[in-house]
Amino acid sequence: MVSTKNPKSILFIGGSGVISSASVARAVRLGHRVTVLNRGTSTTRPLPEEVETLVADAGDGQAVAAAVGAREFDVVAQFRAFTPDHVARDVAQFAGRTGQYVFISSASAYQTPPSRLPVTESTPLRNPFWQYSRDKIACEDLLVRELRENGFPATIVRPSHTYDRTLVPTTGGWTDVARMRAGKPVVVHGDGTSLWTLTHTEDFAVGFVGLLGNPLAVGDTFHITGTHAPTWDQIYTWLGHAAGVEPELVHVASETIARALPDVGSGLLGDKAHSMVFDLSKIRSLVPEHGPTITYDQGAAEQVAWFDAHPGAQVVDEALDAAFDRLVEHARSV
Repeated sequence: MVSTKNPKSILFIGGSGVISSASVARAVRLGHRVTVLNRGTSTTRPLPEEVETLVADAGDGQAVAAAVGAREFDVVAQFRAFTPDHVARDVAQFAGRTGQYVFISSASAYQTPPSRLPVTESTPLRNPFWQYSRDKIACEDLLVRELRENGFPATIVRPSHTYDRTLVPTTGGWTDVARMRAGKPVVVHGDGTSLWTLTHTEDFAVGFVGLLGNPLAVGDTFHITGTHAPTWDQIYTWLGHAAGVEPELVHVASETIARALPDVGSGLLGDKAHSMVFDLSKIRSLVPEHGPTITYDQGAAEQVAWFDAHPGAQVVDEALDAAFDRLVEHARSV
């Protein structure tokens, strides 16, 4: 174990997810006293033995209050709040009982499409395409107001596309890998040349845990991303190579995909369809060791290896697969 000079008591709300699990593990390795509150149902990402667990649905305010009781923490890291009502409950729950409340927002809250790159923390927040992002903006607005009016010790963190071995970042996820291996073309939005920042969860954890308990981070906002921004053609190609094939890529306009696949359309138009590259000066000013090192060619190999070792996770969405067939047919007919 690498010991930190100033261990903190940290409550992670969530803690077993794609983004949070690596941060929990890093906080434990650094010697912090870590408590995780969640439903206790995840088997994909087991918690370190040193973690104290509290079992409650993070979305149930009464259940959270009962599980936490009158306890105080140096840091509360909230990974499972998506609406202002939820954040307001947290403010009432933790005001005066934590030295830092860290809210996980989203880089999709930034102006979409961005008027200039790289994106900095001062880039305006505006996303007319995706309700998820607008809800995150509203959560941030509430926390800024609470900070200004009542001194609530909020820190806002905006991750971009963070992944682990279980989360394939393409539109179809594992369905895309199955199509590649079956010799079927995969649909890539736009012309495949837009730049997309992908961040491995272990790289995210370095920056994130470095902010926990840091008094200079209280009252401020940071995005925590990688510096690795391949094109979408590269992302799909590396995924295919990891799966042992040379993928056939068919480019389809993002708007066309959004019309055909409403369930993914908002996230596509409100996030993935636009180049997103980030300036990391601010996070590095407080956490100099934040230097992302895992590129997606490595990440893709890790993902395919994990899925190959877990056949039960290789779920092909038949409806999505059929929709991709129709989109490919349409693209080839025009």
